[in-house]
Amino acid sequence: MPKLPGIWHKDAIRALEKAGWRVIREGKHTILGKGDAALPIPRHNPINALTMGAIAKAAGLSPEAFRRLL
Repeated sequence: MPKLPGIWHKDAIRALEKAGWRVIREGKHTILGKGDAALPIPRHNPINALTMGAIAKAAGLSPEAFRRLL
């Protein structure tokens, strides 16, 4: 069972913005940036739970930390 649920892309973006990421641009994916790092978020609903786990890991967040930001 995945540690993170599948969630809507706007909720994922909102949670990552709380963690200090900012929207750089939007297209088929929303690209968030923090320093020199970029993080693509797919704009489909819901984002698959496994994909969401990989996004949280790439953002440097544990599943528990990401869940608290939701």
